[in-house]
Amino acid sequence: MNKQHSNPLTTVYTLEYMPRSNIDYQKIILVTVGLVGIIALSAKAPNCVQFLRFLPNQKAKKRSYIDNIAIKSLITKGFIKITINTNGQKVVRLTNKGKEKLTEYKLSDLKINKPKRWDGKYRVIIFDIKEWKRGTRDKLRRWFEGLGLIKLQNSVWVYPYDCEEIIALLKANYHIGNEVLYMEVNKIENDHWLKKIFELN
Repeated sequence: MNKQHSNPLTTVYTLEYMPRSNIDYQKIILVTVGLVGIIALSAKAPNCVQFLRFLPNQKAKKRSYIDNIAIKSLITKGFIKITINTNGQKVVRLTNKGKEKLTEYKLSDLKINKPKRWDGKYRVIIFDIKEWKRGTRDKLRRWFEGLGLIKLQNSVWVYPYDCEEIIALLKANYHIGNEVLYMEVNKIENDHWLKKIFELN
């Protein structure tokens, strides 16, 4: 799947060149509805969105079946909803939950750029998220692990390269701006083990 990056939260996806294996149909539907805004359902197949025709080597009957399964699953998960427009036609829209999921998909494509030389500073991220937001806290930990951050202590993570932009996007996506603190520090005591993990000179 080709991507053109400008603003990380407005990533443009084109479906024509989607890989032929390991296709995430639910992701395709969310991305497509997110780009278009509203997708009209087919009059001939009222439970089916006819845009998976962009996928290579997909027969029409199989597309309809995949559409139905994927859309039903997305509705069950609360990511999309079907409504009636002013013309009396059924249309698919993203829910707020679906918009958050779409942002997660876009964030998952972001990477931290590693410079050729380390500037000698550590990036330390501290968060204090309320117990009733445990789900958000767990998601944040998984993001940090996936991005390659190392946990120093409970709720304290470290990384040697600039990652402020991605941390800011995560804070905005999960509405935790006041609960996460990003810092740059010049020294961490006994950091030889960190340098070994991050392969720093």
